[in-house]
Amino acid sequence: MLSSPDLSFSRNLPLVVFNQLGELLQQMAQVVGTTVLVLTEAVLARVDIPLEWQSQRFTLVISEQFSALLLGTQEQGERKNSPGLNTSLTFNSEAIALFVSQVRDLFDGNSYTHQHLERYRQALKPNETEIQTKFTLLLLEYLLPQLTEEITETQVDDCPPVEDAWKHRMQREHLLNQVTTQIRKNLDLPVIMATAMALVREFLELDRLVVYKFETSQVNSHETPAQRLGGYVVHEVCAENAISSVLDYREETCFTNNSTCWEKYRQGFTLVVDDVEKTYALEECLLNFLRNSQVRAKLVAPIIFEQKLWGLLIAHQCHTPRQWSENEKSLLTSIAEQLAIAIHQSELKQSLQDVTRTLTAEKQTLEKRVIERTMALREALLAAEAASRLRNQFLATISHELLTPLTYVIGMSSTLLRWPMGELSQRQRDYLQTIHDSGEHLLELINDILDLSQIEAGKTVLNITAFSLTETGKSSVESLFKKADSKQINLKLDLQIDPQRDRFKADVGRVGQILWNLLTNAIKFTPEGGSVTLRIWVEDNMAIFQIEDTGIGIPEAQLPLLFEKFQQLDTPYRRSHEGTGLGLALTKQLVELHRGRIEVESTVAIGSVFTVWIPAQS
Repeated sequence: MLSSPDLSFSRNLPLVVFNQLGELLQQMAQVVGTTVLVLTEAVLARVDIPLEWQSQRFTLVISEQFSALLLGTQEQGERKNSPGLNTSLTFNSEAIALFVSQVRDLFDGNSYTHQHLERYRQALKPNETEIQTKFTLLLLEYLLPQLTEEITETQVDDCPPVEDAWKHRMQREHLLNQVTTQIRKNLDLPVIMATAMALVREFLELDRLVVYKFETSQVNSHETPAQRLGGYVVHEVCAENAISSVLDYREETCFTNNSTCWEKYRQGFTLVVDDVEKTYALEECLLNFLRNSQVRAKLVAPIIFEQKLWGLLIAHQCHTPRQWSENEKSLLTSIAEQLAIAIHQSELKQSLQDVTRTLTAEKQTLEKRVIERTMALREALLAAEAASRLRNQFLATISHELLTPLTYVIGMSSTLLRWPMGELSQRQRDYLQTIHDSGEHLLELINDILDLSQIEAGKTVLNITAFSLTETGKSSVESLFKKADSKQINLKLDLQIDPQRDRFKADVGRVGQILWNLLTNAIKFTPEGGSVTLRIWVEDNMAIFQIEDTGIGIPEAQLPLLFEKFQQLDTPYRRSHEGTGLGLALTKQLVELHRGRIEVESTVAIGSVFTVWIPAQS
């Protein structure tokens, strides 16, 4: 128990006296006149609380001039409805701060309630002597003359007649039977809702009873309430026309921050709010929403079927607080369970009707669709066979009609270029160089197309041999050194290979082709004065080749297109560099042919890093 050596006290008090003390503290808060926080146990209605908190009642007042904590605990051995509470009243700021921190920790750290409580806890300070004295005198004046009389009245009033309780129970059972009968004999959901809600509203003497449906909610939906936050009122019954309607209303600003409550509803939690002014004292947005909707007290039961949340059945008291009884809570929960059954039946009926219509339509058109599908498949097969034949013919034509004369063009132009300067003018040599370079480029393009076609047709076979990774790296760099030097690019080889692991098994020709494609690509897109590095090392049973450049880089959005056939990325260098977009596509195919993988990291204006992993081949 909280206590203070000077002004605090602890003793067992009747419930009526405890309530009077709480009212007196709230009156004192109004007298103080400054910014003041008043909380009761009602603020815990929407959170899961430990067992020891369930038997506690409290009134907490915090302001700059006056703070107090009234705490009542019912002993576990006492009856639930026992009027006596072990009560403590303290004005000690440290004890109050400790209690506030305990209440604060019951809420999520990101919630408004948690943050507000922490702010008030830090602002706590000792009470002003004058106000403390005023409260002490007011306490004595208010309680002592009435103590004996009210204890007697409470003991009499707390025992309702047995006959009234039995009569109310019979009426409740009759109401449930009416709702159940209505559901069994009728599958029309609007009729069931209207009838059941009217009966319940009248029986409980409610101002308003509504059904709140989550957006796109169905009992067979696998979404969680947090994933479909928000909904709207689909059914409503009001006691009188003066009560404002909330039908079809959607709240889009306050509920998001209270989304944890939806998950509790899914677990079967029934929310009891006797007075929204107390329960939502720290949540201004939600409190204003309830005020505007004319809600002073509410009782909320989830509509659940097979542990899936469809919506909420909500009872409203619009103008005054209301202390909801356990019988009322139990009745509303039972009605919500019956409505869940009705909703499920209605959805099953709708689903059955939809399936029946679909099956009927499919049965009528099934034979036609089978025939059309068979014809389409036959035509597709014939088209694929024809395309395959044309492809083979085209590749054969390229191999014979293009490669043979192209070889002569490249060979002869190369021979002429080696003639002495006196026999050819500079202009003639320039023409010959253009012919030779264009022929080389065309030969490279044709070879790439042939290689891709062979790989995609599954006709490429790797020639697995043992070779030196060091020699392969050196030969790849040396073959491109002249090309890099012409652009003033520093081409480097970084070997990180243990000499004992230099021998590696793979297709040395295809590995060389992979390195040549990546190095030429790096040189092509690296500006003058940049650098290109080939880095080689071995990890476990894997040879790793890394080509790093200081080129123009590749935008992140275009990286997925990098290894697609005939794709040239839209960069400032695109028009100034020749290419068909086949090199990297072929490289990826060759890597995967070795059961390896290739990855790229790139930053615009900084450069790119291509990394190839090739496992040792058996």
